[in-house]
Amino acid sequence: MTIQEPPLPAAEPKPRPEPLPDPVPLTGCPYKSNPYPLYERMREAGPVHRVLFPSGVQAWLVTGYDAAHAALNDDRLGKNHDRGNERWRARASIMPEPQHSQLQVHLLHRDPPRHTRMRRFVTDAFTPRRIESLRPRFQELADALIDALPESGPADLVAGFAAHFPFQVLAEVIGLPHHLAARFDRDWGKVVQPVGPTDPGRPLYEARLHGLQSYIAEVVAHKREHWDDDLLSRLVVARDRRELSQEELDSMIFQLLVAGQEPVTNQITTALIALFRHPDQLARLRDEPDLLPRAVEELLRYDSAFELTTWRFLDQDDNLHGTDIPAGDSVIVSLCAANRDPRRFPDPDTLDLDRTPNPHLAFGHGIHFCPGAALARTELQVALDALLTRLPGLHLAIRDEDIEWIPAVLGRGTNHLPVGYDRRR
Repeated sequence: MTIQEPPLPAAEPKPRPEPLPDPVPLTGCPYKSNPYPLYERMREAGPVHRVLFPSGVQAWLVTGYDAAHAALNDDRLGKNHDRGNERWRARASIMPEPQHSQLQVHLLHRDPPRHTRMRRFVTDAFTPRRIESLRPRFQELADALIDALPESGPADLVAGFAAHFPFQVLAEVIGLPHHLAARFDRDWGKVVQPVGPTDPGRPLYEARLHGLQSYIAEVVAHKREHWDDDLLSRLVVARDRRELSQEELDSMIFQLLVAGQEPVTNQITTALIALFRHPDQLARLRDEPDLLPRAVEELLRYDSAFELTTWRFLDQDDNLHGTDIPAGDSVIVSLCAANRDPRRFPDPDTLDLDRTPNPHLAFGHGIHFCPGAALARTELQVALDALLTRLPGLHLAIRDEDIEWIPAVLGRGTNHLPVGYDRRR
């Protein structure tokens, strides 16, 4: 006799995920402190979503790795602000004229063939071979900053180290003389953070903008009178030979001073926070310095300081990964969302210092791949090695939930990082 097995109970249907709003708001402290749960929901729902920024700007955000990689290499997507439509200009062109025209024609906002010609002026200064030859000098700069920290904690590693080290390194690489480097106001870098025309902070924003413009003019005048074989001098000569316009010269110096410093400052903080949250990995990295190059790649993937790219535009209505995008609407790629895509990175939310290969997109991809990538990698290696070696017992001195993440739209990091350590070596 055949015994019939009782039927298995029907499986409980999985609850449907709550639909995403349209547009998806990229606002608020929970989002800035940890955007990854939202990015996960967006990736699962599709590669392209309409999003809303705090300034009121709407854009199309690309989230999955394959879609992001394709968008970064898509010839249809241009960077020139002239491609933006009236809807974009109404809210996104927050830098007033004439400054917008004078400071916003750098490499990040140029398309070929002009972008190709302009990029040639900067690549020689940032070759891996040249950067590696400067590593001993970078080490001296890092050690000098650590020497100035208190003998034992607490200390703020942004005020005492991360806010200064990248700019000191940058000055060495581009040929910014010491007396001018010492006068650079880090607050000028905040002109890339949107402040709308009716915002109460607008007067301070415009004051910073005018201060930075005056500083750039002083740098140009100094290099014209005191030429040397360095990047800044070569850019000034290119302007005098009419190979660059005055606006392009000022914009490229603007990009070097701001984009060449602040993202590395922020990346030092995001890397340290990731290690503080994984003390076993921090201890391992301190004990195995040969692991640093691979560890830096994983820290860049795990929590990139350059969270989102700058604007891209289609010059005609077109389809992007299944979504119809109107001409002149802004398209932005989420590098952080791409770098946590489980279809490309196994266990993407795990900090794995042995991860290899690690084809992260922290420096972008394609023709706009960051020309300073080799410099940033070396700075992070030197900074982390110096801090972990010379500050034994380094740990976060506040609760994790009390970390104040910067409100910047495109970047991740913190302006304060209170730490403790046993003693300064």
